Amino acid sequence: MSDMMKEVVVTGAHAYEVRDVPRPEVKGDYDVLVKMKSAGVCGSDFHIYNGSNPCASYPRIPGHENAGIVAAVGSKVTNVKPGDHIIVDLIHTCGTCYQCRIHRKNVCENVLVRGSGYDGGWREYLIVPADEVYPISADVPWKDAALVEPFAIGAHCTQRGRVVPDDTVLILGTGTIGAIILQTCKAKGVKKIICADISDSSLERAKEYGADFVINTKQEDLKQRIQELTDGHGVTIAFDSACFPGSLTMIMEPGIVCNAGRVVPLGFVTAPEQISQAMINQRELDIIGTRMSCYQFEPTIKRMENGEFNLKGIATHYIPFSRIQEVFDKIENPDPSVKKMVILFDE
Repeated sequence: MSDMMKEVVVTGAHAYEVRDVPRPEVKGDYDVLVKMKSAGVCGSDFHIYNGSNPCASYPRIPGHENAGIVAAVGSKVTNVKPGDHIIVDLIHTCGTCYQCRIHRKNVCENVLVRGSGYDGGWREYLIVPADEVYPISADVPWKDAALVEPFAIGAHCTQRGRVVPDDTVLILGTGTIGAIILQTCKAKGVKKIICADISDSSLERAKEYGADFVINTKQEDLKQRIQELTDGHGVTIAFDSACFPGSLTMIMEPGIVCNAGRVVPLGFVTAPEQISQAMINQRELDIIGTRMSCYQFEPTIKRMENGEFNLKGIATHYIPFSRIQEVFDKIENPDPSVKKMVILFDE
């Protein structure tokens, strides 16, 4: 094993370096040395590179969708051993604050998010605390293992939204997370799911994943179409996974979400929205925040191992770590055919 490794560092907006640095070593009793095998590229990684992620600081090693193999462990680690395939959690928490005590560790008062608040997995090796890694079957290919984290987001936000089979669901934005929310809602037995986007290819993919109706909002009026599809009632829950300035206001327009409905925004857009108290209280809407995931890695891993997800088309581009510049090229030059990238580390 070489004493050196490569890491990718975003040094500021639109700037990155590939550095040769010493490989980390196990020093603590509960340390796990992870040899990275795959890492998903998330929209938040785009924003880190573009300088528009409000949760990021620089310099920063991106990467919070991480899968790898255990290379070494500290003397007191019992949950994994060298050679195990593992998924790395994206959050580091204090375990003692109010939020941690009520089992909301994803919004821990002192949370550090791997890949934005502190360094992530776009490097050949990293040290992780033992309680932040979860075993996964070696039967799951590395290209799929990197998708555990986004599927855990789907599990978390639909749990936060209290999705039940009787719901009529609107998903605005059918990129990676929207497509995963769609699959998660279908698995929960939801009978009517409406997907809206401006991309015909994304909407076609949504139909393959089980969307009952699709709306291209460039060609059709969202409110009018929702009224037609729900016999004038509106949807019972709307997920905003488009996350552009004004998208939350868009789905909160009266006629889209019904009285007593729920709205779940997933983004971190900092621009103010045109939302009034009346828009919420006249219909007594629940506006439900959601961030990352909480206690969803292990059940999501189990579902991945059982082959319960339709992974076809979730990731569209697989890029070797040795060609990492291609990831940044695709971030700088957006291509509608690139739905999601996964970095595969060289042997």
